[in-house]
Amino acid sequence: MPTTVCTITPRPDLGILVARWAADAPPSQLRADYFAVLAAASQHQLGRWLLDVRRRDQLDPEIGHWTTHEFYLQAAAQLAPQLLHIAVLCSPARLSVYEVDPTQQQFLAFGLAAERPYQLRLFIDEGQAIAWVKEPA
Repeated sequence: MPTTVCTITPRPDLGILVARWAADAPPSQLRADYFAVLAAASQHQLGRWLLDVRRRDQLDPEIGHWTTHEFYLQAAAQLAPQLLHIAVLCSPARLSVYEVDPTQQQFLAFGLAAERPYQLRLFIDEGQAIAWVKEPA
């Protein structure tokens, strides 16, 4: 049985780190995956991330809160002075849940706010996500 459903690919040629989840996982595994993403980003000095969550159809409020309120803040501090840019590649179904679920809306409003020490954007098109995450600050 695999220990992770996340593949992490440093792309120094593009100046980004790509993490793709093949399926959902329990919160403890997702946390471990995110910490592995941060470790790879630190090792390769990549503060621009493409997180492909299209195959993760479960929206666990615990993970939503933890990523936006804790993990991304910790990652931004660890990668400083680079500004952490996070392009999240979502399925249309996931985006529709974000639009109607008040709890998810709160997490997104927090994570997308301009005053965060990281920049976070959601996309359904991978090309647009990569173009945004590669833009100069």
